[in-house]
Amino acid sequence: MANVKVVTDSASDLPADLAREYGIDVVPLTIRLGDEEFTDLEDLTPGEFWAKCRVSPTLPETAAPSPGRFQDAFRRAREEGHDGVVVLTLSSALSATHASAAIAAEAVAGEIEVRVVDTRNVAMGLGLIAIEVAERARAGAGLDELVGAAHDAMARAGVVATLDTLDHLIRGGRVGGAKALIGQVLSIKPLVALRDGVVAEAGRARTRAKALVACAERARAAAPLSRLALIQGGCVEGDVTAMRALVADIAVAHPMLEADIGPVVGTHAGPGVIGLAWLRA
Repeated sequence: MANVKVVTDSASDLPADLAREYGIDVVPLTIRLGDEEFTDLEDLTPGEFWAKCRVSPTLPETAAPSPGRFQDAFRRAREEGHDGVVVLTLSSALSATHASAAIAAEAVAGEIEVRVVDTRNVAMGLGLIAIEVAERARAGAGLDELVGAAHDAMARAGVVATLDTLDHLIRGGRVGGAKALIGQVLSIKPLVALRDGVVAEAGRARTRAKALVACAERARAAAPLSRLALIQGGCVEGDVTAMRALVADIAVAHPMLEADIGPVVGTHAGPGVIGLAWLRA
């Protein structure tokens, strides 16, 4: 029976208690806010990030972990007695994190076998894939089987979210100023989803309430589900309560999880982002 360690990165937004429960090692990205630099999870919690984000005059920036951070995780796995590592990274189309992990894997090639998987996902889309793979690892699956399980889960994964503000998109230069202004005037609430590893527009709603319904309908259309997670960053409790109610009747094999969207995803989404991530059954 194999003894493989599962490693992911902090863009997974995997809650710390779940990472501990499943034995997943989370390698942090770096966040810059003005002149300050923070290591995700170590120096900055999601709550602290959102508080700083609201008062910062500059848009946050993120940076991939250094190869050294991944090497430390791989060597720690070897010291713990693991005979291999499978690394599940956020989409290579969104970050250099996958490349950093691949460099680190080459550096430890003579010490421990490492497989690096580009999940083409992010947030709890990545987090749920990591949980699924970690369950198989805990049951004694080997590296080849775990890589196969990761690709199987990737094919069943979905993420959708709605943004409460277009401010971060405007400040980040990701949409034209005039188009964004029109959206604000009309109170348009954009929906975003992951397609082929990149964030794409997935529709628009005229109100926040309709945007929440649209997210829930996306998840319902994918049912029956194996796993479901409610994800949010800097949201008011009323939105979270409403989303819980909207998805309460969706058929899902495991209890729904809830996770805070952290700095890596939150930098681009802005405060008030809320959505759902799932794996189809």
